[in-house]
Amino acid sequence: MPLPIYNLKMIKLNLKSVFGTGGSAVVENCQICNNSNLKSVLFLGYLPPVNQLHPIGSKPKEQPSYPAELLYCSKCHLVQLGLAVDPQIIFPKEYPYTSGTTKVLRDNFADLGQEVKKIIGLHTEDLVVDIGSNDGTLLSNFVSYAKVLGVTPEDIGKLAIEKNIPTVLDYFRPEVVDKIKKKYGKAKVVTAANVFAHIEDVNGVLDNIVSLLQTDGVFISESHYLYPLIRTVQYDTIYHEHLRYYSLTSLSYLLKKHGLEIFHAKQIPSHGGSIRVYAAKKGLYSKNKSVTEILAKEKEVVTSMDSLLKFKDRVVLSKLGLQSLLFDIKKKRKTIFGISAPSRASTLINYLGLDQDILDCVVEIKGSYKIGKYIPGTKIPILEESILFKDQPDYALLLSWHIAEELIPKLKQRGFRGKFIIPLPEPRIV
Repeated sequence: MPLPIYNLKMIKLNLKSVFGTGGSAVVENCQICNNSNLKSVLFLGYLPPVNQLHPIGSKPKEQPSYPAELLYCSKCHLVQLGLAVDPQIIFPKEYPYTSGTTKVLRDNFADLGQEVKKIIGLHTEDLVVDIGSNDGTLLSNFVSYAKVLGVTPEDIGKLAIEKNIPTVLDYFRPEVVDKIKKKYGKAKVVTAANVFAHIEDVNGVLDNIVSLLQTDGVFISESHYLYPLIRTVQYDTIYHEHLRYYSLTSLSYLLKKHGLEIFHAKQIPSHGGSIRVYAAKKGLYSKNKSVTEILAKEKEVVTSMDSLLKFKDRVVLSKLGLQSLLFDIKKKRKTIFGISAPSRASTLINYLGLDQDILDCVVEIKGSYKIGKYIPGTKIPILEESILFKDQPDYALLLSWHIAEELIPKLKQRGFRGKFIIPLPEPRIV
């Protein structure tokens, strides 16, 4: 999963390698094009790091929080966070996220494996390198017909090694890239799924990727996509892991700087709406019509300050609407449990100011690393989901609302008899 930087040129303060040690820094210039004229779009207040979870029963103590402000660059149209938090804070060694626990992600990576086979046509000697490989879920879809290698600094990478997926437990820094080339050779495919918006010096990392790729190699990225974020008011996906909120327009600008051309793009459902992008040296692959179609759709939605300010207004109204809905429920002394604790849940809960007297607890599937902890910035406990069916609260707040169609039937089938609250884009009860 997400990776830190090695040389941050676009940010005012100097950060040492988070491919080593790091620090937090205010973003003064655009992270892609270095433009200094950045405009404020939305401020969500000061939010705690989404992966700093304290054990249930621990006494409240001082916890850090950081400003979460969206900025817009009119030159390359990148929407980005206004602060880069020390990656050692937001990506602790015990990083609790595992790709394999989410069916939507497993299905998405299986689709990617089949798509790559069709579009690129890998052979058994071709090397696929996944940056931020986590537990190896993505690479598991390539092991039967290509050589694979994961790169991740987190302990979660040991799970991939246990599954016989070779993994370098380190950051994707120049020295590591050189070692990979010497030991394994250059890569036919380099993937960066749910990590390409997290790394700070994205231009430096792209230099590394280009260095690792064969002449005819392909870089594939998957990132949260700005278009559905705006259209469905997904302010809950704004937190400090996500430094950039890409459109295809801004991605095209970035990749072109490094001699890469987007030849295929596809909207995918993961994380409430992401975009998968294939890029290679210009002219190597025929450009799919999907690229021009998506770019055309983005006009006036993600490349307009007026559109972004309308998004801000919708965020404020959505927040007030959900607070009002919860107020009416608690006024009747009803119980509310939260369903699942993805990182986005921390933003929603803290932005709305919810606590354990409003949201009794949040439940997670058995085996989750988050069970037995508090939601960051609160004393809302995260418990194993069997308590949902035992206690039967009056309402279940779907914090993974973007997969409501998958969750609701399963929870009903397993015996939950209460009502569901879908918080976004417009709060409602079903």
